[in-house]
Amino acid sequence: MQEYISKQQRILRPAEQIFAAVSRFDNLTPAVADRVEEWQADEEHCSFKAKGFTVKLRMAERVEPKHVKIVGDEGGVPVDFAFWIQLHKVSDTDTRLRLVLHVELNMMMKMMIGSKLQSAVDQIAEGIAKAMNS
Repeated sequence: MQEYISKQQRILRPAEQIFAAVSRFDNLTPAVADRVEEWQADEEHCSFKAKGFTVKLRMAERVEPKHVKIVGDEGGVPVDFAFWIQLHKVSDTDTRLRLVLHVELNMMMKMMIGSKLQSAVDQIAEGIAKAMNS
């Protein structure tokens, strides 16, 4: 299983506040709904279309205020993966965020999309940090 780790992002908010926002898919609706097709979300699950493929995700684990683990839901993603949103509380108003993607790819897929996955986790981490810092 390959691992893609984002650059660490600094968010000037309490870890508990960030956790509350990222631990429910329905909280992401304002940030995501206009960027993907057919976005649907509740607290535990979400689905959307990306490049013609339906993606289904579910919250697999939450440890407040430290991390959230997201996995593919049944029938939604053709590869085995886990996506972690990790939060490290530095102080009451300083939290570090890092994303970690564990994904099972064969060598060909790794060569084809590995750098794109790394770029994607960095962009998502940056996007969360920008949204939370504004």
